Amino acid sequence: MSKIIITQTSSQIKCPKRQKDTLLALGLGRIGKKNEVEGTPQVRGMVAKVQHLVTVTEA
Repeated sequence: MSKIIITQTSSQIKCPKRQKDTLLALGLGRIGKKNEVEGTPQVRGMVAKVQHLVTVTEA
């Protein structure tokens, strides 16, 4: 699998708890924080659920 870098670009204020939990599971939590993870189907599914809060780049 390839590595992807996920960066949080928007605030999680006023987001449902489920989306906040997804951000925490991705290793994020505040604007500007980055995390490098494996690009598994599970991770890509989590990113799809919070795509309005993050940006993704291939490593």
